[in-house]
Amino acid sequence: MEDKINRSGFVNIIGNPNVGKSTLMNALVGEKLSIVTAKAQTTRHRIMGIVNGDDYQIVFSDTPGILKPSYELQEAMMNFVDTAIGDADIIIYVTDVYESSEKNKEYVDKLNLLSVPVIVVVNKIDKIEEVNKHSRDSQTLENLVEKWHGLVPKADILPMSALNKINTDLLLNKIVSLLPQQHAWYDRDVFTDKNLRFFASEILREKILENYSKEIPYCTEVVIEQFIEEEEMYSIEAVINVVRESQKGIIIGKRGMALKRVGTQARKDMEKFFEKKVFLKIFVKVDPSWRENKKELKRFGYIQ
Repeated sequence: MEDKINRSGFVNIIGNPNVGKSTLMNALVGEKLSIVTAKAQTTRHRIMGIVNGDDYQIVFSDTPGILKPSYELQEAMMNFVDTAIGDADIIIYVTDVYESSEKNKEYVDKLNLLSVPVIVVVNKIDKIEEVNKHSRDSQTLENLVEKWHGLVPKADILPMSALNKINTDLLLNKIVSLLPQQHAWYDRDVFTDKNLRFFASEILREKILENYSKEIPYCTEVVIEQFIEEEEMYSIEAVINVVRESQKGIIIGKRGMALKRVGTQARKDMEKFFEKKVFLKIFVKVDPSWRENKKELKRFGYIQ
């Protein structure tokens, strides 16, 4: 039977940290492909999620939050953002009701130079009353939309709450209307470009972000050393790389209780995601220079 898809495109999501890019991507795709926490720099990779309609295919990309790089890992993360801007058929720039438009303004300026359609999503509209309580200059959604129209005249501006799925259907309809006429890029049964190992590592990294504070989450990298698909379960061995010996002690915790808690939470989420039993073993390793070492960053998938 001939596939009827005749419109498709790469719809790439960019924006500053903590504005809700990953929440938006997950809402649009209908699967939790990107980990979501309250901490900045949660997303490190470019992650694709694929949505198929009767006659269209949308290839969404979530990207790391825009920042000024301080070390090689962050340089690699910003390369993902720049690549996403360069190969998009449609760009979604996510801001929110908290954010100043001056933050990383050079990327806002880039939007006006693009030849592809741009949609500016003003996220977290359910929080605008909370913002106004703590601000001297109260603002309305109308004011925010008008401000972004002035900053990016070529863009469609869409207020929404990705978390509560307010106006996500309007965004999806708008994207479909803007898709170029071209063939599908992926088979219908493919929903992401990442493999099971990647999602196992991201689920464990999410639990690290949720359970540890200060610099610990930003000094760790999770590597899946073994992923065995058995008939009844997945057998997974993971290594948490840290920068210093003291961080290893914090990750493990007194009598290993901290690591045990993280492992239990990760295993349960893996079983939910994979819909299969998981046996998870976790080791912690000190690797002082992994964030600066290009060879290591290539092994971890940050550099091609």
